[in-house]
Amino acid sequence: MTRTPSRRTALRGLVAASGVVIGFDPFTRSWAVTDTGRPLSGVPPLDGTLHTDDAALGADADDFGHIVHRRPAAVLRPGSVRDVVAMVRFCNAHGLRVAPRGQGHGTNGQAQVEGGLVIETEPLASIGPVRADGSRVTVGAGAKWSDVARATLAHGLTPPVFTDYLELSVGGTLSVGGLGGQTHRHGAQVDNVLELEVVTGAGELLRCSPARHRDLFHAVLAGLGQCAVIVGATLRLVRAPETVRHYLLPYDDLETFLGDQRLLATEGRFAYLEGQVGADTAGAFNRFTIESVAYGPPVGDTPDDATLLRGLRHNASGVQIADLAYYDFLDRLAPSVAALKEAGLWAYAHPWLNLLLPGRSTADVTATLLDALTPADLGPGVVLLYPLLRERLHTPLLRMPDDPVPYLFAVLRTTPPEDTATVRRLLSANRSAYDTVAAAGGTQYPVGSIPFQQADWRRHFGPAWSRFAEARKTYDPKGILVPGQGIF
Repeated sequence: MTRTPSRRTALRGLVAASGVVIGFDPFTRSWAVTDTGRPLSGVPPLDGTLHTDDAALGADADDFGHIVHRRPAAVLRPGSVRDVVAMVRFCNAHGLRVAPRGQGHGTNGQAQVEGGLVIETEPLASIGPVRADGSRVTVGAGAKWSDVARATLAHGLTPPVFTDYLELSVGGTLSVGGLGGQTHRHGAQVDNVLELEVVTGAGELLRCSPARHRDLFHAVLAGLGQCAVIVGATLRLVRAPETVRHYLLPYDDLETFLGDQRLLATEGRFAYLEGQVGADTAGAFNRFTIESVAYGPPVGDTPDDATLLRGLRHNASGVQIADLAYYDFLDRLAPSVAALKEAGLWAYAHPWLNLLLPGRSTADVTATLLDALTPADLGPGVVLLYPLLRERLHTPLLRMPDDPVPYLFAVLRTTPPEDTATVRRLLSANRSAYDTVAAAGGTQYPVGSIPFQQADWRRHFGPAWSRFAEARKTYDPKGILVPGQGIF
């Protein structure tokens, strides 16, 4: 250890509120900006910047949930993948915890780390050239799906699956799964990854795929950051439509709604299939809407309404049909998000509930959960309910009910963050709902805010747990990565 770092280190952007970071003090386990009189560990030379100012630490002690607040000791804004390697190795040597952060869209402190290092992946946002055969593109973990879509659409291509909100990072959604309306056709986003570039918890930079470091590949996809930091991904591409036809089909009966959804999912009649649940004027959640999309040329024929809607039992008088450009459909939430931000609601707490139900129990379980839901507890949020196809989902750590047609049920709550009593009550309600679903053979989609302990995670991963735990020991032997999940 040395008292001061090299001149190169001091000049490579290691910044704090009051000056340059000159080293790490292992006695106080903090970053030093002045000579402490104690031996300091020199910080590795970086292409990017290391921040210890209040603004950076405060921002990364929060997330979209606005419920959990864990303050890191430092924030890395990497100028290269080399920076990630260097700082993970440094943290490994000094027993510092590490968490990567994309767009900060976690809801329960998943990407926060008390007293550790947050690695902001947003600077790692490169989007490589599309392969000549049009089959793939390699992107940085910090690239947003909106930017990936625009870049690939310039070649008439698209990733096959998107989450509803496009302004999420590639690394972020690949760490949890990435479910969306195209999942019944193409699986989750993790099922459409050809290769990953990762930095393991031991600080190794590796490429992994189904043919190389297969165990690591399957431990990282939907692995909640427990074995490695994703720094890049090679994504499968398919031909993109120029236009789509968007349908909203209203229902007033839950079982009819679910039956038609199941029919559409198994037939693959639409390229995109989701559903929402709304409340009537008395506050009862008994209004159901199938949202479906047919792709037009050059992917498919011009949509024919009579053919696409044949045999469905929706309320014909309330149908809404619109033709949209493909990207406008993908980015359809943008105006609503802008309105939420303008109204200050984006900064509200988001104690989200995201569950995966076995299809055979979906009607009974959702009826129970919807009966207990009130408009006040939902706030200006939404309720999603739509089917997936188990045969399309192949990623081992993206846990699914043992049912050919599982359903995603998501209550995306929004409530004032200062009302901590309500937040606690809603978190408790989330846990009760999870217990109901688990008893019926379901599980959670781990993007929400459900109080979970280590024993719960063991049950969640079930038969995949032993391999997951072994991969953790192999690739993050000191257990420094992503403690906010509370898995290990």
